[in-house]
Amino acid sequence: MVDSQRNAEATSSAPVGYVAECPVPLSWRTVLRRLGPAGPLAVVAATMPAIGGIVLLLTLEPVGQWLRGHQEWGILFYILGFALFAGLALLPTYSQAVLGGWAFGFVVGFPAAMAGFVGGGLLGYIVAQRMTGDRVLEIVRERPKWLAVYQALLAGGFWKTLGIVILMRLPPNSPFAFTNLLMAATRVPPLVYALGTLIGMAPRTGAAVFIAAGLREIAIGEATAVPRWLWFTGLGLSIVVVIVIGQLAQRAITRVAGGVNTA
Repeated sequence: MVDSQRNAEATSSAPVGYVAECPVPLSWRTVLRRLGPAGPLAVVAATMPAIGGIVLLLTLEPVGQWLRGHQEWGILFYILGFALFAGLALLPTYSQAVLGGWAFGFVVGFPAAMAGFVGGGLLGYIVAQRMTGDRVLEIVRERPKWLAVYQALLAGGFWKTLGIVILMRLPPNSPFAFTNLLMAATRVPPLVYALGTLIGMAPRTGAAVFIAAGLREIAIGEATAVPRWLWFTGLGLSIVVVIVIGQLAQRAITRVAGGVNTA
């Protein structure tokens, strides 16, 4: 009883504009309603890539053969298609990277996939920013702890923000479309966003393209200068490296967020 009276007195004497440290919890329905058009966009970004990825992997050979048959134009079609489908959250990046390796091999497929990543990231950024407006930041500003984390992670200058973007892109299980939405909504600078995407996506993209290119050579019995045992060794090392890098990135983000003083 005494504690409740003290809390009431402290609240009544608080200065105008004071934000309660424990605001009313937000349900996911409330968040989606307040996000407006960004709410359905978040749902699409979280669900559609998985469905599209299955479809693409099931049609990998005919699509890859069609792209190879068009030579230079096929590479251009691949990059533009990658950017469009990834930017609109219709296909996952891992399946499109696999398509690049399957269709063009590693030497051509890796830079083509990276170009598609950057294009898709920028398209997703533009779409998400136009649809979200300031709605996400308005919700963040109402939550003192969210605001503190946001300021620590994304308002700490060029290099710190770049490092956070890279860390968010590194884990192999990091959802590309949903991360685009998050960073666009919180106003990450476009240059930092594009550069962080390019650097952060490179390890897992290279691994996916390398694996797909090697599997196609094995599947069609194509002769290669690299012995099979060496290729499988490289395959295992690539997977281990990507997983380790992803875990280190997640731990780094956790340490940065955990070091924020939200009291």
